[in-house]
Amino acid sequence: MHTVTANGAHIPALGFGTFRMPGADILRILPKALELGFRHVDTAQIYGNEAEVGQVIAGSGIARSDIFLTTKVWVDKYAKASFAASVDESLKKLKTDYVDLLLLHWPQSDVPLSERMESLNAVKKAGKVKNIGISNFNIAMMEEAAKLSEAPIATNQVEFHPYLDQSKLLQAAREKGIALTAYYLMADGKVPNDPLLKDIGARHGKTAAQVVLRFAVQQEGIIALSKTATESRLAENYDIFDFTLSADEMAAIKGLARPDGRIVNPGHLRPPHWD
Repeated sequence: MHTVTANGAHIPALGFGTFRMPGADILRILPKALELGFRHVDTAQIYGNEAEVGQVIAGSGIARSDIFLTTKVWVDKYAKASFAASVDESLKKLKTDYVDLLLLHWPQSDVPLSERMESLNAVKKAGKVKNIGISNFNIAMMEEAAKLSEAPIATNQVEFHPYLDQSKLLQAAREKGIALTAYYLMADGKVPNDPLLKDIGARHGKTAAQVVLRFAVQQEGIIALSKTATESRLAENYDIFDFTLSADEMAAIKGLARPDGRIVNPGHLRPPHWD
């Protein structure tokens, strides 16, 4: 598997995401993902499964240094008084003394961004975090975060799939040396049944899901998060590095984007004005 290098971070281009995965599913499926070869695991405080992720990694027999582990600070822990303690709690649950990447989970908060970036940098200086990043930030917020941060930002984790045009954000990220980490690549179940994606897949002996994962990682500076609780789909998700999409196929997939393609836009989190 290849890695994406972003501002000094070396991130496996394909990750195992754990959003909406109960602890029991983590304990069942994550060991198999690691056995298969996944070495990038993504979780978050709000997912409620850090303890199970930590249990699996600790018991995997794989050196901690060989696994790239990401977690995210939730919005209610952004204040300086709560931030560091929440990171310590995450590390305890994850059974590790550091994470490879720590993200701010959503951008909008009454806590000034300068304070949040200061806290991110502080836990990095303390050795609890190897790299820092953000999630769900638009271009202006991403650029402001980069300006406010002493340490470089490794990634901006965002919704990314064929029905949503993120080209402006991707270009702005590249200019700052920041990777995009793509979540929701299956577009809430739309991808596997898309006729165009199935047709492209048939040409390569691949599924529509594999085509979209390949579509992501084939673009410079994009990391793809795959997610499944079904063991038979693990190998499918992992098996995306033995084929290449043509320029015409890439263009056709990008052509699926539409103005109303965004899926993740939770009002209670006061989402930003999207680019």
